[in-house]
Amino acid sequence: MTNLLRKLFIKNYDKVEDPKVRQKHGFLASFVGIFTNLFLFAFKLIIGLLIFSMSIISDAINNLTDMASCVVNLVGFKLAGKPADKEHPFGHERIEYIAGLIISFIIIAIAGVLGYTSVMKIVNHETTNYDNLGTTIATFVILGVAILTKLWQGFFYKKIGKTINSISLKASATDSINDVISTSAVLVATLVEFLLRTHNVQIDGWMGIAVALFIVVMGIKTAIEASNPLIGVNPDSELVKKIINQIYSYDGVLGTHDTMCHSYGPTKIFMTTHVEVDCREDVMKSHDLIDNIESDINKEFNVLLTIHMDPIDTVSEEVIKLKEFTRTTLEAYDKSISFHDFRIVSGETHTNILFDIVVPHECKKEDKEITSHLRSEFNKFSDKYFVIIKIDRTYID
Repeated sequence: MTNLLRKLFIKNYDKVEDPKVRQKHGFLASFVGIFTNLFLFAFKLIIGLLIFSMSIISDAINNLTDMASCVVNLVGFKLAGKPADKEHPFGHERIEYIAGLIISFIIIAIAGVLGYTSVMKIVNHETTNYDNLGTTIATFVILGVAILTKLWQGFFYKKIGKTINSISLKASATDSINDVISTSAVLVATLVEFLLRTHNVQIDGWMGIAVALFIVVMGIKTAIEASNPLIGVNPDSELVKKIINQIYSYDGVLGTHDTMCHSYGPTKIFMTTHVEVDCREDVMKSHDLIDNIESDINKEFNVLLTIHMDPIDTVSEEVIKLKEFTRTTLEAYDKSISFHDFRIVSGETHTNILFDIVVPHECKKEDKEITSHLRSEFNKFSDKYFVIIKIDRTYID
């Protein structure tokens, strides 16, 4: 069904790397969500009012907030597709994340109202009306249809969200599956009250509170998921690996380091890295190599790559010996620490050894402790060496 809808409403639907095609996927998902949630809201609200069931009314309002979320998603995809301008030179795609944040606030606010109303029903001892058997049967049917509709909707959002790598749609998919759980709980509560109505068992208000609390938790999770990309998170590790492997495939590339990757939206990705080349190679030839790599990566992965060229000495016996000593020293000290940009500057009285070390965030050792240890080991090796160390932190997995 999902692929059928994509084929019917999206031209060139398989070219999801195209920002316009990606935007149309967002529009499709938003419109489907608006219509399905409006349908569920209308029928649940009618039934909830007829039998005065707060849990069903709460569930109906939840569908209304879902519809509002779809509208926000729709506006978000529309605004995110705006081209870059003077005030926003990197584009507007992060509006999609802001849309997700707005949705989470709507969800939390509505849940508060629902929780209050459910508490009032318990305090005032208000009962659910099951006098009309036809209406009661219709209630069970509509709740069952709602569960199946939300289940399909969740899988629909999940597939579209995965296809275009949309955080807001992935969040909507999770919300739909959560709705399946909450509506199932409402169905169980309604069924229990109906079967035990002669014993005056009233759990509808309590279930309304439970549903409201459930919605609050989901709203908070959605807020966190929408906020993370705005704060800054690790890039897609698989994408980074593919790009690094592609860089290594070029003749003349000896290594890479200091890779950083950040985004201004799902399709606005920027990446920088250092590429090591042989210092004996003609600089113009190496520069041409770097230009070709940057251009090819941009075409294949739609990533704006900037490369810093690092010429390294691959033949000096002293450099080779000292690099091996550094490698074994670091491995014995902490295998998680690596080094790069190794070079030496020889003088009459001493030789400067310069290199960077990469310390992962999980390493608990202090910077001063690490550098002191390395300098001590080099002094043991030879007192003519003066070690200059720069410490880097990892920015990718």
